Amino acid sequence: MSLAKEFREFILRGNVVDMSVGIIVGAAFTKLVDSLVNDILMPPIGLLLGKVDFSNLFITLRDGAAPGPYHTLDLAKQAGAVTLNLGLFINVLISLVIVGLAVFMLIKALNRLRRAPAEAAPAVKSCPFCFTEIPAPAT
Repeated sequence: MSLAKEFREFILRGNVVDMSVGIIVGAAFTKLVDSLVNDILMPPIGLLLGKVDFSNLFITLRDGAAPGPYHTLDLAKQAGAVTLNLGLFINVLISLVIVGLAVFMLIKALNRLRRAPAEAAPAVKSCPFCFTEIPAPAT
């Protein structure tokens, strides 16, 4: 069997194709969750906490070429300052929780769908002596 044919069979297996679709959907879902966190959730939370912009919540560990204070993370990075980016970490942490919750809900729903309904006990059974059908509780 040629290498090209083996590779083609490997790629066309159901698991590989399913995994590829999952990765593509996952990438799109990640962008959606990032937008949800950065554009929808964090601005109102920042307003409630006194107009804090979480993307610019950072601690300067060492000043850059231009001395601080830096009002935005972009200014600190442009100056070459070393920063501890707490706000970006909080955004990623919230994204992780949302993605984890969504995956949990998806897996829970899939498991519920996969469970086969319990079969009802048969109402009749076969008599081992006369080979006729009799009610299940009969002895």
